[in-house]
Amino acid sequence: MLSVRNLRSRYGRIEALCGIDLDVEDGEIVTVIGANGAGKSTLLRCLSGVQPASAGTVEFAGQTITKMPAHRRVARGLAQTPEGRQIFTTLSVEDNLRLGAYVHDDDRYEKDRDAAFDMFPVLKEKRDQIAGSLSGGQQQMLAIARALMSRPKCLLLDEPSMGLAPILVTQVLEAVKSLRSVGVTLLLVEQNAFAALSIADRGYVMEVGQITMAGPAGELISDPRIRKAYLGL
Repeated sequence: MLSVRNLRSRYGRIEALCGIDLDVEDGEIVTVIGANGAGKSTLLRCLSGVQPASAGTVEFAGQTITKMPAHRRVARGLAQTPEGRQIFTTLSVEDNLRLGAYVHDDDRYEKDRDAAFDMFPVLKEKRDQIAGSLSGGQQQMLAIARALMSRPKCLLLDEPSMGLAPILVTQVLEAVKSLRSVGVTLLLVEQNAFAALSIADRGYVMEVGQITMAGPAGELISDPRIRKAYLGL
């Protein structure tokens, strides 16, 4: 589904990604963990086309998309929920969903919207409410639902648990896990390493712009280095 080779990206003189190699197979949940400043969000921004790559290649569903504009990547089935949610706070819940469906001009909007409501029933209850008045957990659900309106093959999730109470973290990540059942492949960036690895098939560890470890999620959870550095054990 997604293949990344020697991906590099810069902010001025600072190289934020220093040659990333990463793969996501069709139907997988893959997570990238690491400390603040490791380059995790920059990685997702490069994959979605928001941040330009300075070197390397990105292939999605068999096509090289390294220099493809972000809006064309969405149309091809690669969507992102950004760090901090970035919903349209002055618009209603439903208007946020309408904007998520902008790449499609067919008559499936209501069907897609109802599928999002089935996944997140609280959004149906609050469909006419201003999005900025939702709780943090509800806003995260809206950010995910908005991305799903583009009918992604692969969804890039950037820190979906950020700022949420523990019980809401569990709810949101269970919802993320359920996306696989509707055919969505997932690449998840998350500081909550234990929660992310608990729902993932495989994981990568990033440090200062590089992948330093990779493997099955269960093995990473059990690795003493990961437990000490990221799990507080």
